[in-house]
Amino acid sequence: MTMYAFRCQECGPFDARYPIGSAPDRSSCPDCGGSSSRMITAPGIAGGRDPYRLAVERTMASADAPRVVSSLPATNSPRPARVTTNPLHRTLPRP
Repeated sequence: MTMYAFRCQECGPFDARYPIGSAPDRSSCPDCGGSSSRMITAPGIAGGRDPYRLAVERTMASADAPRVVSSLPATNSPRPARVTTNPLHRTLPRP
């Protein structure tokens, strides 16, 4: 269900839910019952902080100001990098 905006001449704007693409051009006002016309509004984009939205925001931010790395990040552990023991990795091209 999608939220659509309508404007009543008597009571002002109100929102109503209809399935996508099936909203009528006119709806009855929930307060006075009068006929109200549908308004054209900007699409409502979900705001949440879900992982997908965060990834999109980071990607958009990096388009204008990419992070430049001049060295490898410092590691907190003194042990060396982990070496793979998978025999299939031996067939990978080497630099």
